[in-house]
Amino acid sequence: MKIVVIHGQSHKGSTYHIARLLTEKLGGEVTEFFLPKDFSSFCVGCTNCFIKSEVQCPHYNELTPLTEAIDRADVIILASAVYVYHVTGAMKAFLDHYGYRWMVHRPEEKMFKKQAICISTAAGAGMKSTNKDMADSTFFWGIAKTYKYGVGVAAVSWDGVNSKTKRRIDKKTTVIANKVKKNMNHVSSTIKTRVFFNIMRLMQKHGWNKADVDYWKEKGWTGKARPWKK
Repeated sequence: MKIVVIHGQSHKGSTYHIARLLTEKLGGEVTEFFLPKDFSSFCVGCTNCFIKSEVQCPHYNELTPLTEAIDRADVIILASAVYVYHVTGAMKAFLDHYGYRWMVHRPEEKMFKKQAICISTAAGAGMKSTNKDMADSTFFWGIAKTYKYGVGVAAVSWDGVNSKTKRRIDKKTTVIANKVKKNMNHVSSTIKTRVFFNIMRLMQKHGWNKADVDYWKEKGWTGKARPWKK
């Protein structure tokens, strides 16, 4: 199993420790990136990735190591502390760069056979909206299965988290890890994903953006081919 973890912050707080605990239970080869240390650029809205090609993005070279790790991975973990009820600015800036990979444009077919886990922590609240920020991207990328885990730790550091909460975290991460391992190699796209994909397929038959239309035709997706099939 190959795992990639994208941390939405560079400090190793509660979110980091939960992600690490989960990777230990999953086993396998782990690749980690810490934002903004490993990627710090904001999308400038040039639309080159949509209209021309993602290689025309001014941050393409900087982003490539993360993209390649995501494409290699069987499991993608997005982990972000809650900042004012949402992901960190660094995580948002990172996800913004993959708009071209949403199903409405040019989804990467490898995504339809992967699993993802969205993890968030806060001293108080905001985990649901923060996980949604990340899960929106995993869904529109075409990820077959996304798990979400948010926990209020009532602390500002991992050392400050009480033992009862840590036991609860340990139990929950075990449940998630077992589900991921059970679905490994035979996870399938949900009905929701397939319905949305087919809506996009119909749209791309008469699409306005040549880069997208050509991509879908090349993949055979405007015909009978589907990314979740072998």
